[in-house]
Amino acid sequence: MAQDVMNTRLVLASTSPRRRALLDEAGIKYTPAEPPVAEPKVTDPTLTPCQQAEALAYFKARGVAEQYPDDIILAADTICELDGEIVGKAEDAEGARAILGRLSGTRHRVITGVAICLPGGRRLISSEVTHIKMRELTAEEISDYIESGEWKGKAGAYAIQETADRYVEEVDGSLSNVVGLPVELVRRMLASIE
Repeated sequence: MAQDVMNTRLVLASTSPRRRALLDEAGIKYTPAEPPVAEPKVTDPTLTPCQQAEALAYFKARGVAEQYPDDIILAADTICELDGEIVGKAEDAEGARAILGRLSGTRHRVITGVAICLPGGRRLISSEVTHIKMRELTAEEISDYIESGEWKGKAGAYAIQETADRYVEEVDGSLSNVVGLPVELVRRMLASIE
């Protein structure tokens, strides 16, 4: 970051423990803040999956920027995409079962949109894409995973940073992106601020 913004506080527009842990591990200092309004559940079908992730990240960042106009606001939104279709978060156990059944044996993408709002209204928006190859899951494995509860609140109904890594055969791209915040991209975006 340029010298004039070095002393500006970075505010993370998220209550996600995964995003906080990634920033902590990266040594990036921040203050957490909960976005004041829930993100919209309906997405725009005219947008690509990357554009939708970016739009949702900006929605979160903009809401927090109104509360913290003198700070740098960082927000992210992670989605899972299979064959051009967004695979959302499961509402319940049966939804998680259906999502995991769809992702089983596929190569799909995990996309995180990242938005940074700066004092004065300037913004930086980008996204990171990681390709995941998931092995075929048995019905018993899916049931056991659902019983674990790890699927709750996760894009694609799985958490690679917990026990779902045993279902993943290949990660092509940023692992931190799959967890929920592409730290490498965040560092580049912050470094570009003048």
